[in-house]
Amino acid sequence: MFHRESGYFKTTYMADMALYPLPIARWTVGVLVAVFLVMPPLVTGLTGGIAAEYYISIVNIIMIAVVGALGLNILVGYTGQISIGHAAFMSVGAYTAANLAVKLDLPFWVTLPAGGIMAAAIGVVVGIPSLRIKGLYLAIATLAAQLIIEWIINHVPWISGGSQASIEVPRPTIFGMELRTQRELYYFLLFFAVIAIIATLNIVRSRIGRAFIAIRDQDIAAEIIGIDIFRYKLIAFAISSFYAGVTGVLYTYYLGIANYENFLITTSIDYLAMIIIGGLGSVLGSIFGAIFVTLLPIVIRLFMESFGTLLFTTAELNNIIPAVRLSAFGLLIIVFLVLEPEGLNRLWRNVRSYFRVWPFSY
Repeated sequence: MFHRESGYFKTTYMADMALYPLPIARWTVGVLVAVFLVMPPLVTGLTGGIAAEYYISIVNIIMIAVVGALGLNILVGYTGQISIGHAAFMSVGAYTAANLAVKLDLPFWVTLPAGGIMAAAIGVVVGIPSLRIKGLYLAIATLAAQLIIEWIINHVPWISGGSQASIEVPRPTIFGMELRTQRELYYFLLFFAVIAIIATLNIVRSRIGRAFIAIRDQDIAAEIIGIDIFRYKLIAFAISSFYAGVTGVLYTYYLGIANYENFLITTSIDYLAMIIIGGLGSVLGSIFGAIFVTLLPIVIRLFMESFGTLLFTTAELNNIIPAVRLSAFGLLIIVFLVLEPEGLNRLWRNVRSYFRVWPFSY
């Protein structure tokens, strides 16, 4: 038997509300922190130069996606507000940081929160209709925001930097050292991913988080018991958009360029897929979803390149792989909604519950 929760007794409210109340949870987190700290040198030692950079780059993209998925899950999973404009708020943060970094030569520790704050301000404006509309109508409103923001970025030169809507951004600098390699960027992104996870865990178990959940479960009942649903919906939009803005800034610094093509409607759909497949209303589900959706296209590409040549030519494969990727996303969303609405997080809970009572059957 791994452990028994009944063997640990809490004598204070603070102990009961601890982030990791069980010893095994604290040990697991400690082990994971140690693994992530030594991962880059370990991968470099096992695989060597170029291959190591590639594998670390995949982890870097996953960590950026985790931040964005957490933000969207706060809005959709915890508050029950549908949004199809997450990528638009990412673009707001990206272009805000890019302009501040290029035109005013500000460091990342100024541009990053500035990008998040600007995205949060736009998110509050977009969230105003949420008092009167919900469900499909709110989804259409956020879709409209996505299209409007895309149009503004493309047609306002002082925002987008010209006809290509691209702004090259210098890499972040820490203590005079410019972060260039994937290994250096890894620790930079790991810091913000950990901060985002801890912040989300604390938000959802706070008074604000409980209000979000009450609104999601039954907004009319929440209003009857004294929750200002309009205020908390706006707070949810602001927090979610702040996360999205920070995600856009991290993408910008990671890629070295702010370009609207990285924040199209397909990106918003990718993030929706992350939280649906990972599990709505779950921090761990956001992490699982970000990992799954980021790795899925890579696995599909490797599979098609290995076995697709038996049926198709190389030129045909280049056209087929994107279609297979989109079809796989759509199929997986349907499968999880029908068979396991709580996503990968529910599957993990089932495994965890089994080992909690093993070898007994109850």
